[in-house]
Amino acid sequence: MKPVLIVGGGPAGLEAARGLADLGYNSIIVEKNDFLGGKPIEEHYSVLTPDQRDAETAMKEKIDAVTGNEMVDIKTNSTVIATDGDAPNMMVTLKGKVDEEVIEVGSVIVATGFDHFDPGKETQMYGYYEYDDVITLVDAEKMFKEKNFVRPSNGEKPKDVCFIQCVGSRDRQIGNQWCSKVCCGIASQQAIEVRELIPDARVFVFYIDLRAYGFWEDDVYWKAQEQHKVNFVRGIVTEITKRGEQVVVKGEDTTLGRPMEIPMDVVVLSVGMEPSEGTKAMADLFKLPLEHHGWIATTGGCMNTVSTERDGVFIAGAAGGPADLEDSVSMGGAAAMKAAAFVRNS
Repeated sequence: MKPVLIVGGGPAGLEAARGLADLGYNSIIVEKNDFLGGKPIEEHYSVLTPDQRDAETAMKEKIDAVTGNEMVDIKTNSTVIATDGDAPNMMVTLKGKVDEEVIEVGSVIVATGFDHFDPGKETQMYGYYEYDDVITLVDAEKMFKEKNFVRPSNGEKPKDVCFIQCVGSRDRQIGNQWCSKVCCGIASQQAIEVRELIPDARVFVFYIDLRAYGFWEDDVYWKAQEQHKVNFVRGIVTEITKRGEQVVVKGEDTTLGRPMEIPMDVVVLSVGMEPSEGTKAMADLFKLPLEHHGWIATTGGCMNTVSTERDGVFIAGAAGGPADLEDSVSMGGAAAMKAAAFVRNS
């Protein structure tokens, strides 16, 4: 029986490979990096949200489930560069570090994830490339993993830290109309980590309206506010400038209806998700239509989150839109089941 090609070795792709192996189907994981694990490994996640498990330990379990599994062929440092034909008789050309090969596959799962919004791409209102002490959630993760959260400008422990929500999300002016789902929860989690590492630091989260769904609200948001005394301020930030050694957050406190101007030692931008370059490339190669926000379209809306308009080609994780780890892993399992059924019935 022909194998299922899985493009992307992150949480969704790993879960799909494990699911297929458990069902008795072969798969080939094609991963552009020289390692598996996707964003949690690539971006040095400290802990997973909302369960606060050590990210490296949790991802190692998923990687170990497919590494050495005779049903899973892993090709790192590889990308898909061409396709020919239709599933279940699809020829796919892979390019590795030194050579190319053509393989025949019975089905495909695209699990190419997302990219973070570049806060300097559209505007410099946040001063990301201008001020050292303006960082992103991704930059902060590296420091949390090393248990050393400091001001990048001088290496000292910050006294005042804030998070700014919806940077690159819910912004019609730049074309990113969507909510990226996870940013409020991740910022709340990171705010907790700041307070744990620097108990005397004052920590603020500036938000338009806070979106912590499911268990995230109780396990992270309320915990940040009640146990760790993080200050949540409903407001809109319009500009970040610098005064002396500090960066200054300017905007409006929308609860009190008055302007605000608050000096900070570190500003963390909660950057949202965009379709990754890999997702856009695979949509083009596999001739997959995009939905109106630019992510790969599925055929069944909320009732079928993994099937595409091409028979035998499925998606998983953030290839189809903003997704958290729970979404991604669940979609990986669903895509594995549908790919196995497609191969069996073809």
